[in-house]
Amino acid sequence: WCGSLQAALVSPRMAGLRVDFGLLLEPLGFIKALEWIFSIFAFATCGGFQGETTLLVSCQGVVNKTVTAAFAYPFRLNTVVFSAPDPKRCGGTWTDVYLVGNFSSSAQFFVMLAVLVFLYCIAALVVYIGYKHVYRQNSKFPLTDLAITIITAFLWLVSTSAWAKALADIKMSTGASIIPGIESCKAPGTTCHFASVTSMRTLNVSVVFGLLNMVLWGGNIWFVYKDTNLHNQSNRISQTP
Repeated sequence: WCGSLQAALVSPRMAGLRVDFGLLLEPLGFIKALEWIFSIFAFATCGGFQGETTLLVSCQGVVNKTVTAAFAYPFRLNTVVFSAPDPKRCGGTWTDVYLVGNFSSSAQFFVMLAVLVFLYCIAALVVYIGYKHVYRQNSKFPLTDLAITIITAFLWLVSTSAWAKALADIKMSTGASIIPGIESCKAPGTTCHFASVTSMRTLNVSVVFGLLNMVLWGGNIWFVYKDTNLHNQSNRISQTP
């Protein structure tokens, strides 16, 4: 698209920047601006998360000692280890305890898509605002825009579904259900109680924004399609007696 835009801009017939914010009041430009804003919220709410899981451990010489495991994006939980209850590690019975699961692929796919969408929306808005005459006089631009819009809507569906499933697993892997799987807590004289885990409301919000982005991009397919010669051809055919 960038190469075609450059070629079109240097042509005498269509050269020149013509700033016009009027397209932002039309569905095509207005929805693109919303897609740009929503992509920011999507990667910010997911990529900026930091949390921790806390246990209360009692063992030899230790009573209700707080141990924590801090985790964050991209959620490689299998590399996150709980702190030891005390320097003597409960008399040698406490071994390194790791969280379970690696959810980095789903999280990174979701954030990467949001970042790429953010960049694409900036480029598209520049074209819409400054080179609307180029966009509408060169049939390649609307067709390329349509193809990208269809693909992006599908990718939002896939990435949001994968991220929602990963988030459900993250909640399981950092919640109270982890206690039975900790071997150190089964040692004689050692007891472990789940204390807390950081609220994941922001991650829930990221899934919501993923769904909203999917709806926006899916709905925008029609408005982008209306600017293509495919729509114009279908109109001419339908009007032919």
